[in-house]
Amino acid sequence: MSTIEFSHLRLLAVFATVVECGSFAGAPRKLHSSRSRISEQVAQLEKDLGVRLLQRSTRQLKITLEGQQVYAQARQLPEILSGVEAAVTAQVPSGRVAITMNHDIAHKYLLPVLRDFQAHYPQVELDLILNDSRLDLISEQIDLAIRIGVPRDDSVIARVLHQETFGLFASPEYLARHGTPNTLADLHQHSWINFHTPSINVVGLQEHGKYIEIEPRYCYRCNSPLMMQQMVLNGLGIGALLPTTVHSEIAAGRLVQLVPSVSSETVVFSLVYPSRRQIPPRTRAVIDYLLAADMFATRSI
Repeated sequence: MSTIEFSHLRLLAVFATVVECGSFAGAPRKLHSSRSRISEQVAQLEKDLGVRLLQRSTRQLKITLEGQQVYAQARQLPEILSGVEAAVTAQVPSGRVAITMNHDIAHKYLLPVLRDFQAHYPQVELDLILNDSRLDLISEQIDLAIRIGVPRDDSVIARVLHQETFGLFASPEYLARHGTPNTLADLHQHSWINFHTPSINVVGLQEHGKYIEIEPRYCYRCNSPLMMQQMVLNGLGIGALLPTTVHSEIAAGRLVQLVPSVSSETVVFSLVYPSRRQIPPRTRAVIDYLLAADMFATRSI
Protein backbone atom coordinates (compact mmCIF):
# COMPACT_ATOMS: atom_id res chain seq x y z
CA MET A 1 0.00 0.00 0.00
CA SER A 2 1.23 3.50 -0.79
CA THR A 3 2.62 5.59 2.06
CA ILE A 4 1.19 8.74 0.44
CA GLU A 5 -2.26 9.82 1.62
CA PHE A 6 -4.47 12.75 0.71
CA SER A 7 -3.34 14.41 3.94
CA HIS A 8 0.18 14.63 2.48
CA LEU A 9 -0.89 16.86 -0.43
CA ARG A 10 -0.64 19.99 1.70
CA LEU A 11 2.79 18.95 3.00
CA LEU A 12 4.00 18.29 -0.54
CA ALA A 13 2.75 21.71 -1.62
CA VAL A 14 4.63 23.34 1.26
CA PHE A 15 7.80 21.45 0.31
CA ALA A 16 7.46 22.54 -3.34
CA THR A 17 7.03 26.18 -2.27
CA VAL A 18 10.16 26.03 -0.09
CA VAL A 19 12.15 24.68 -3.04
CA GLU A 20 10.85 27.43 -5.34
CA CYS A 21 11.69 30.13 -2.79
CA GLY A 22 15.14 28.64 -2.18
CA SER A 23 14.92 28.87 1.60
CA PHE A 24 12.71 28.55 4.66
CA ALA A 25 13.01 32.33 5.04
CA GLY A 26 11.36 33.11 1.70
CA ALA A 27 8.35 30.80 1.99
CA PRO A 28 6.42 32.20 5.02
CA ARG A 29 5.08 35.30 3.23
CA LYS A 30 3.82 33.31 0.28
CA LEU A 31 2.27 30.62 2.50
CA HIS A 32 0.99 33.08 5.12
CA SER A 33 2.62 30.98 7.80
CA SER A 34 5.68 31.04 10.07
CA ARG A 35 9.18 29.77 9.35
CA SER A 36 9.05 27.32 12.26
CA ARG A 37 5.70 25.91 11.14
CA ILE A 38 6.92 25.39 7.58
CA SER A 39 10.08 23.68 8.83
CA GLU A 40 7.94 21.35 10.97
CA GLN A 41 5.73 20.47 8.00
CA VAL A 42 8.69 19.58 5.77
CA ALA A 43 10.22 17.53 8.59
CA GLN A 44 6.91 15.67 9.00
CA LEU A 45 6.82 14.91 5.27
CA GLU A 46 10.39 13.57 5.39
CA LYS A 47 9.48 11.37 8.38
CA ASP A 48 6.39 9.98 6.67
CA LEU A 49 8.25 9.28 3.41
CA GLY A 50 11.31 7.92 5.17
CA VAL A 51 13.76 9.97 3.09
CA ARG A 52 15.71 13.21 3.44
CA LEU A 53 14.39 15.80 0.98
CA LEU A 54 16.48 18.83 1.97
CA GLN A 55 19.95 19.23 3.44
CA ARG A 56 19.88 22.14 5.87
CA SER A 57 22.74 24.29 7.09
CA THR A 58 23.00 27.75 8.64
CA ARG A 59 24.04 29.23 5.28
CA GLN A 60 22.14 27.36 2.61
CA LEU A 61 19.44 24.87 1.71
CA LYS A 62 20.27 22.06 -0.71
CA ILE A 63 17.80 19.66 -2.25
CA THR A 64 18.73 15.96 -2.23
CA LEU A 65 18.38 13.61 -5.18
CA GLU A 66 15.21 12.18 -3.63
CA GLY A 67 14.01 15.73 -3.02
CA GLN A 68 14.50 16.59 -6.69
CA GLN A 69 12.44 13.57 -7.71
CA VAL A 70 9.65 14.42 -5.28
CA TYR A 71 9.67 18.10 -6.34
CA ALA A 72 9.35 17.14 -10.01
CA GLN A 73 6.03 15.47 -9.14
CA ALA A 74 4.81 17.99 -6.56
CA ARG A 75 5.71 21.35 -8.08
CA GLN A 76 2.22 21.95 -9.52
CA LEU A 77 0.48 21.31 -6.21
CA PRO A 78 0.75 24.87 -4.76
CA GLU A 79 -1.05 26.32 -7.79
CA ILE A 80 -3.65 23.54 -7.78
CA LEU A 81 -4.40 23.94 -4.08
CA SER A 82 -4.49 27.73 -4.42
CA GLY A 83 -7.07 27.39 -7.18
CA VAL A 84 -9.17 25.00 -5.10
CA GLU A 85 -8.95 27.36 -2.12
CA ALA A 86 -10.06 30.31 -4.24
CA ALA A 87 -13.02 28.30 -5.55
CA VAL A 88 -14.30 27.33 -2.11
CA THR A 89 -13.33 30.41 -0.09
CA ALA A 90 -16.12 32.29 1.62
CA GLN A 91 -17.55 35.28 -0.24
CA VAL A 92 -16.05 37.75 2.26
CA PRO A 93 -12.35 38.28 1.32
CA SER A 94 -9.93 37.78 4.20
CA GLY A 95 -6.23 37.36 4.83
CA ARG A 96 -3.02 39.31 4.25
CA VAL A 97 -1.97 40.98 0.99
CA ALA A 98 1.56 42.30 0.46
CA ILE A 99 1.80 45.46 -1.64
CA THR A 100 4.90 47.52 -2.45
CA MET A 101 5.38 51.09 -3.68
CA ASN A 102 7.69 54.03 -3.09
CA HIS A 103 7.30 56.27 -0.04
CA ASP A 104 5.83 59.13 -2.06
CA ILE A 105 2.96 57.08 -3.49
CA ALA A 106 2.24 55.54 -0.10
CA HIS A 107 2.05 58.84 1.78
CA LYS A 108 0.36 60.98 -0.86
CA TYR A 109 -2.04 58.57 -2.54
CA LEU A 110 -2.57 55.33 -0.62
CA LEU A 111 -2.74 56.64 2.95
CA PRO A 112 -5.81 58.85 2.35
CA VAL A 113 -7.89 55.86 1.14
CA LEU A 114 -6.79 53.23 3.67
CA ARG A 115 -9.60 53.95 6.12
CA ASP A 116 -12.20 53.60 3.37
CA PHE A 117 -10.55 50.37 2.20
CA GLN A 118 -10.66 49.03 5.76
CA ALA A 119 -14.37 49.84 5.96
CA HIS A 120 -15.04 47.93 2.73
CA TYR A 121 -12.81 44.93 3.51
CA PRO A 122 -12.37 44.67 7.29
CA GLN A 123 -10.97 41.15 7.09
CA VAL A 124 -8.23 41.97 4.56
CA GLU A 125 -4.93 43.04 6.15
CA LEU A 126 -2.24 44.83 4.15
CA ASP A 127 1.53 44.39 4.41
CA LEU A 128 2.85 47.74 3.12
CA ILE A 129 6.41 47.37 1.81
CA LEU A 130 7.76 50.84 1.06
CA ASN A 131 10.89 51.03 -1.03
CA ASP A 132 12.09 53.65 -3.52
CA SER A 133 13.82 50.84 -5.44
CA ARG A 134 11.79 48.34 -7.45
CA LEU A 135 11.47 45.00 -5.70
CA ASP A 136 11.02 41.78 -7.64
CA LEU A 137 7.46 40.66 -6.95
CA ILE A 138 8.07 36.98 -7.60
CA SER A 139 11.33 36.48 -5.71
CA GLU A 140 10.16 38.69 -2.80
CA GLN A 141 6.75 36.96 -2.68
CA ILE A 142 4.85 40.25 -3.02
CA ASP A 143 1.27 40.23 -4.31
CA LEU A 144 0.96 43.74 -5.80
CA ALA A 145 2.92 46.87 -6.62
CA ILE A 146 2.04 50.46 -7.51
CA ARG A 147 4.71 51.77 -9.86
CA ILE A 148 5.50 54.68 -12.11
CA GLY A 149 5.64 53.43 -15.68
CA VAL A 150 4.36 50.34 -17.45
CA PRO A 151 6.68 47.35 -16.93
CA ARG A 152 8.12 45.73 -20.05
CA ASP A 153 7.90 42.29 -18.50
CA ASP A 154 5.65 39.52 -19.79
CA SER A 155 5.71 37.81 -16.39
CA VAL A 156 3.56 40.55 -14.78
CA ILE A 157 0.21 42.21 -15.45
CA ALA A 158 -0.04 46.02 -15.39
CA ARG A 159 -3.25 48.05 -15.05
CA VAL A 160 -3.13 51.82 -15.54
CA LEU A 161 -4.28 53.78 -12.48
CA HIS A 162 -3.44 57.35 -13.45
CA GLN A 163 -1.60 59.55 -15.96
CA GLU A 164 -0.06 62.96 -15.29
CA THR A 165 2.80 65.29 -16.23
CA PHE A 166 5.42 66.91 -13.99
CA GLY A 167 5.36 70.67 -13.47
CA LEU A 168 8.05 73.01 -12.14
CA PHE A 169 7.68 74.28 -8.57
CA ALA A 170 9.56 76.32 -5.99
CA SER A 171 8.81 77.74 -2.58
CA PRO A 172 7.97 81.45 -2.09
CA GLU A 173 11.03 81.72 0.17
CA TYR A 174 13.34 80.47 -2.58
CA LEU A 175 11.82 82.85 -5.13
CA ALA A 176 12.14 85.77 -2.72
CA ARG A 177 15.88 85.10 -2.43
CA HIS A 178 16.68 84.23 -6.05
CA GLY A 179 13.94 85.76 -8.17
CA THR A 180 11.21 84.13 -10.25
CA PRO A 181 12.27 82.53 -13.55
CA ASN A 182 9.93 83.41 -16.41
CA THR A 183 11.71 81.91 -19.42
CA LEU A 184 13.61 78.78 -20.36
CA ALA A 185 16.88 80.74 -20.25
CA ASP A 186 16.11 81.86 -16.68
CA LEU A 187 15.73 78.25 -15.52
CA HIS A 188 19.39 77.47 -16.30
CA GLN A 189 20.51 80.08 -13.78
CA HIS A 190 18.76 78.56 -10.77
CA SER A 191 19.40 75.82 -8.24
CA TRP A 192 17.50 72.57 -8.80
CA ILE A 193 16.43 69.46 -6.95
CA ASN A 194 16.72 66.65 -9.48
CA PHE A 195 15.79 62.99 -9.34
CA HIS A 196 18.98 60.94 -9.10
CA THR A 197 20.74 60.28 -12.40
CA PRO A 198 23.99 58.32 -12.81
CA SER A 199 26.45 61.11 -13.52
CA ILE A 200 25.17 64.35 -15.09
CA ASN A 201 23.23 67.30 -13.71
CA VAL A 202 20.84 67.61 -16.64
CA VAL A 203 17.06 67.86 -16.31
CA GLY A 204 15.22 66.45 -19.32
CA LEU A 205 11.79 68.06 -19.89
CA GLN A 206 9.71 69.38 -22.77
CA GLU A 207 8.32 72.73 -23.87
CA HIS A 208 5.25 72.75 -26.10
CA GLY A 209 5.90 69.07 -26.85
CA LYS A 210 9.55 69.57 -27.82
CA TYR A 211 12.31 67.89 -25.80
CA ILE A 212 14.60 70.28 -23.92
CA GLU A 213 17.50 69.93 -21.48
CA ILE A 214 18.15 72.25 -18.56
CA GLU A 215 21.63 72.41 -17.04
CA PRO A 216 21.26 74.09 -13.63
CA ARG A 217 24.07 76.17 -12.21
CA TYR A 218 23.70 74.15 -8.97
CA CYS A 219 21.90 70.85 -8.47
CA TYR A 220 21.02 68.45 -5.68
CA ARG A 221 20.27 64.88 -6.72
CA CYS A 222 18.00 62.59 -4.72
CA ASN A 223 16.56 59.11 -5.28
CA SER A 224 13.46 59.67 -3.12
CA PRO A 225 10.53 61.64 -4.60
CA LEU A 226 9.19 62.35 -1.13
CA MET A 227 12.52 63.79 0.02
CA MET A 228 12.70 65.87 -3.18
CA GLN A 229 9.36 67.46 -2.34
CA GLN A 230 10.55 68.34 1.15
CA MET A 231 13.76 69.86 -0.22
CA VAL A 232 11.78 72.06 -2.62
CA LEU A 233 9.42 73.07 0.20
CA ASN A 234 12.44 74.02 2.30
CA GLY A 235 13.65 76.46 -0.33
CA LEU A 236 16.66 74.53 -1.61
CA GLY A 237 15.78 74.91 -5.29
CA ILE A 238 13.36 74.31 -8.14
CA GLY A 239 11.95 70.82 -8.60
CA ALA A 240 9.95 68.96 -11.24
CA LEU A 241 7.06 67.54 -9.19
CA LEU A 242 3.74 65.88 -9.93
CA PRO A 243 0.97 68.37 -9.11
CA THR A 244 -1.19 65.76 -7.35
CA THR A 245 1.62 64.95 -4.92
CA VAL A 246 1.81 68.57 -3.74
CA HIS A 247 -1.86 69.50 -4.05
CA SER A 248 -2.26 70.71 -0.46
CA GLU A 249 1.05 72.60 -0.52
CA ILE A 250 -0.01 74.48 -3.68
CA ALA A 251 -3.42 75.30 -2.19
CA ALA A 252 -1.74 76.60 0.98
CA GLY A 253 0.63 78.82 -1.00
CA ARG A 254 3.71 76.91 0.11
CA LEU A 255 4.64 76.09 -3.50
CA VAL A 256 4.42 78.17 -6.68
CA GLN A 257 4.24 76.69 -10.18
CA LEU A 258 6.80 78.13 -12.61
CA VAL A 259 6.91 78.47 -16.42
CA PRO A 260 3.72 76.46 -17.14
CA SER A 261 4.81 75.84 -20.76
CA VAL A 262 7.54 73.51 -19.44
CA SER A 263 6.52 70.03 -18.29
CA SER A 264 7.47 66.39 -18.70
CA GLU A 265 6.25 63.56 -20.87
CA THR A 266 3.12 61.86 -19.54
CA VAL A 267 3.86 59.71 -16.51
CA VAL A 268 1.82 56.53 -16.02
CA PHE A 269 1.04 55.01 -12.61
CA SER A 270 0.42 51.26 -12.85
CA LEU A 271 -0.95 48.57 -10.58
CA VAL A 272 1.27 45.53 -11.16
CA TYR A 273 0.83 41.89 -10.14
CA PRO A 274 2.43 38.60 -11.21
CA SER A 275 -0.47 36.73 -12.84
CA ARG A 276 -4.16 36.79 -13.78
CA ARG A 277 -4.54 33.13 -12.81
CA GLN A 278 -5.77 31.89 -9.43
CA ILE A 279 -5.80 35.31 -7.81
CA PRO A 280 -7.06 34.82 -4.22
CA PRO A 281 -10.21 36.75 -3.27
CA ARG A 282 -8.24 38.89 -0.79
CA THR A 283 -5.85 40.02 -3.56
CA ARG A 284 -8.66 40.50 -6.06
CA ALA A 285 -10.43 42.71 -3.50
CA VAL A 286 -7.39 45.01 -3.27
CA ILE A 287 -7.00 45.14 -7.06
CA ASP A 288 -10.66 45.98 -7.63
CA TYR A 289 -10.68 48.60 -4.88
CA LEU A 290 -7.57 50.42 -6.12
CA LEU A 291 -8.83 50.43 -9.71
CA ALA A 292 -12.16 51.91 -8.60
CA ALA A 293 -10.96 54.26 -5.85
CA ASP A 294 -9.66 56.95 -8.24
CA MET A 295 -7.27 57.93 -5.47
CA PHE A 296 -5.13 60.06 -7.81
CA ALA A 297 -7.90 62.10 -9.43
CA THR A 298 -9.51 62.96 -6.11
CA ARG A 299 -6.32 64.83 -5.16
CA SER A 300 -5.67 66.55 -8.48
CA ILE A 301 -5.53 70.34 -8.70
